[in-house]
Amino acid sequence: MSLNQILTPYIEEAIQHIYGVTVEKVEYQATRKEFEGDITVVIFPFLKQIKGNPVEIGNQIGLYLKDKTEFISQFNVVKGFLNLVVSDDYYIDFFNEIRKKEQYGYAEEEIGDKSVLVEYSSPNTNKPLHLGHVRNNLLGYSVAEILKASGKKVYKTQIINDRGIHICKSMLAWQKFGNGETPQSTGLKGDKLVGNYYVKFDVEYKKQIGELVAKGMTEEDAKQNAPIMLETKQMLLDWEAGKPEVIDLWKTMNQWVYDGFAITYKNLGVDFDKNYYESDTYLLGKDIVEKGIEKGVFYKKEDNSVWIDLSEEGLDEKLVLRGDGTSVYITQDIGTAVQRVKDFSNVGGMVYTVGNEQDYHFKVLFLILKRLGFDWAESLYHLSYGMVDLPSGKMKSREGTVVDADDLMNEMTDTARSISEELGKLDGYSEQEKESLYRIIGMGALKYYILKVDPKKRILFNPEESVDFAGNTGPFIQYTYARIQSILRKSDFDYSQSVSDIVLDAKEKELLKLLELFPEVIQNASRMHSPALIANYVYDLVKEYNSFYQAVPILGEENMVLKTFRVQLSEKVGLVIKDAFMLLGIEVPERM
Repeated sequence: MSLNQILTPYIEEAIQHIYGVTVEKVEYQATRKEFEGDITVVIFPFLKQIKGNPVEIGNQIGLYLKDKTEFISQFNVVKGFLNLVVSDDYYIDFFNEIRKKEQYGYAEEEIGDKSVLVEYSSPNTNKPLHLGHVRNNLLGYSVAEILKASGKKVYKTQIINDRGIHICKSMLAWQKFGNGETPQSTGLKGDKLVGNYYVKFDVEYKKQIGELVAKGMTEEDAKQNAPIMLETKQMLLDWEAGKPEVIDLWKTMNQWVYDGFAITYKNLGVDFDKNYYESDTYLLGKDIVEKGIEKGVFYKKEDNSVWIDLSEEGLDEKLVLRGDGTSVYITQDIGTAVQRVKDFSNVGGMVYTVGNEQDYHFKVLFLILKRLGFDWAESLYHLSYGMVDLPSGKMKSREGTVVDADDLMNEMTDTARSISEELGKLDGYSEQEKESLYRIIGMGALKYYILKVDPKKRILFNPEESVDFAGNTGPFIQYTYARIQSILRKSDFDYSQSVSDIVLDAKEKELLKLLELFPEVIQNASRMHSPALIANYVYDLVKEYNSFYQAVPILGEENMVLKTFRVQLSEKVGLVIKDAFMLLGIEVPERM
């Protein structure tokens, strides 16, 4: 239990005893640095039910708490704020209670509770993963891990966009210009090879448009009638008709891409419990639309197209089935959501990790599912995120100006290598150990830089800035963890016994207060679907630890009881750093 949870019944009891009233809520905040205290009770909300001077009310409650509890040693009132000083014994007891707990702050899975399905990644099979996918994957994976740590059963999924005109573009370009080359014959990852043909298609397409315009055709007509585009449209029709040679080529090239994706996902440190494929799901949802017409959720127009009117919710009419009976994207999204509930037992909600350009789409999808009467539709969440920009500007896949995810990860490792070599602190490391460390630092820098920002905000990603060993960066936090491990290695005495009856230094108390917040931070991050809350918490913890490290002796302390406690405190801070970083998908090095 947190200090807030322990205090609240006492404060409610004090108000009932002194004033004979029941309050709805007790509001807390951190005590301001200039005042003595560990936690502050805000008195003003009580004035709705208690008439009187807030300073006097604060004093009365403070006296009651000091008298009736063992853990409030002092108090002071500043205007309408009651600042409470918590005894050292409370914090020492708390520390001894959590010290041996593995993954302190993580909640046990809530048995019988509804599970949550988290969708992320969802790439196209016509190109490699890029920087935008990196943010998507890191966010989705981290939110899934945070939900698990908060006590939820979680399933991770992706839907792979493996059909459509864009996939046929890569296929046709390979047929025309590929000369039978394969990932094996070129040494290229399969997703990169296929992506090269997507770019090649665009080059040839633009060339043909130019030729047609030069012969007097309008640009719009040229776009529609360029021979390579007409061939691509025919290939899509052949795929939908199940033409064997087209299906065989599609399967072959998609497998090249899947093999490439698998390497990228492994290097990125993300995984999935189940993959869905658009080639399987694109016909889903039609039966649900038919049932929705019977229920009066949808209606037909004269051309036989099916619509829903969302004007009551401040939106407009939305097409859910074309007049010729073919699906639109929303149709298959309805069907896929329902299919997932069939596939995974006890699904109580879903999180869709998709960029903010799809905000409107998900508003519509969630409203439709609610109108259809699915109880789990009340617990759908769009984890909407902003784009990632580079100092060099925007990215475009078809023009080949995208920042490839693999190249970015390699660049991060290279950046970590050059900065680490400049600092020159790796004496005694083998080449293999150095390379492993560069990868851990580089990937930690990348992940932390992206995850420390609120998901909704746009990011300007600067690789060199992210690998700074000072400031709010992954390497700064990793370095503090490694420093703690060094202290533990040098602790040549038994520090396993619990400690009591000590006077805490102010720096020790601040660290303990931060450690106490960790379970609450996990729950808040889970509720808000925000890894940034974890990232910024661990940064605050590390700053406070470094302040403690500078202010008090640890291994140099002569008093063995204090020395033992400080090593134990260091050890626990290190474990919380490691566990917090696990929720962000970041490794920590034992040495740096």
